[in-house]
Amino acid sequence: MRSIWAGAISFGLVVIPVKLYAATEQRDITFRQVHRKDGARIQFRRVCTLDGEEVPYADIAKGYELPTGDMVVLTDEDLADLPLVTAHRIEVLHFAPSAQVEPILAAKSYYTEPEPPGARAYVLFRDALERSGKVAVAKVALRQRETLAALRVREGVITLETLLWPDEVRKPDFAFLDEDIEVRSQELKMAASLIETMTEDFDPDQYHDTYREALEAVVQAKVEGNDVVRPAGIEVAEPPKQPADLTEILRASVAALKDQRGQPAIEAKPAPRAKSAARAKPATSAKPATSAKPATRAKTAKAAAKETDEDPETPKTRSRAKAGVRKASA
Repeated sequence: MRSIWAGAISFGLVVIPVKLYAATEQRDITFRQVHRKDGARIQFRRVCTLDGEEVPYADIAKGYELPTGDMVVLTDEDLADLPLVTAHRIEVLHFAPSAQVEPILAAKSYYTEPEPPGARAYVLFRDALERSGKVAVAKVALRQRETLAALRVREGVITLETLLWPDEVRKPDFAFLDEDIEVRSQELKMAASLIETMTEDFDPDQYHDTYREALEAVVQAKVEGNDVVRPAGIEVAEPPKQPADLTEILRASVAALKDQRGQPAIEAKPAPRAKSAARAKPATSAKPATSAKPATRAKTAKAAAKETDEDPETPKTRSRAKAGVRKASA
């Protein structure tokens, strides 16, 4: 995981340096908006409504529209001057019973990881918070926006849940709330009995997204059936064939890196035999063999005789050698 924020948890005089990580992720199949006729992607461009020209991203600013239609344009300098005390701090305001922080207020969850110098203080705060059965209500600024937050303990980690502001939660306004609807006690008992019968521990691992799985199956079936549209102008390069030999794979990798860096590729060295044959001079230019010196011949003969005498498996050779000595002496 990659951290998205670095700062510190601050409560009282205690400061615990931490990092934030997104605790959840949305797993879904993403689609492109395409032209039904040819499958080409649809592009969205930032166009000025006044002159019809496309506006580069660097020239786009934030604007607040007034009821009269006038626009208040805010620059980066205007936003930089705003007070944002909790830009790098999770400031604990107070502690409250966990039941009072309603689930409807929860926006997004994050894991906190302590920096090495603050690990001991982190563990101390985590254990004390878990034993209290309460949550820490805090303020934090993420992406240039300050928000309420709640600190809880989950699986040994302090999690930060960003909370909506009270005016961001809509009030329920339905007609049946003002009606006097009677519920008989017997019906209420039967409903309670049914709830008790269906009560069991919640295990999130036993549930899965059947719709996403079915959608993936539909896409895979179209791929296997070659029901695919290739928009005009798009060329898909064939994947390079990998050589079977590991040495060739490594040599190709080195050559690719050399090519990227603008360095000459390493040429493959020929085998030793081929190298000797390539460098051998023609037979016509070969020099005549130099005769061995007498001392060298005598030394070679003595060595051969010694090896022959020491070999117990060559009696015939010794007999021939003795016969040659007698003949020479005669």
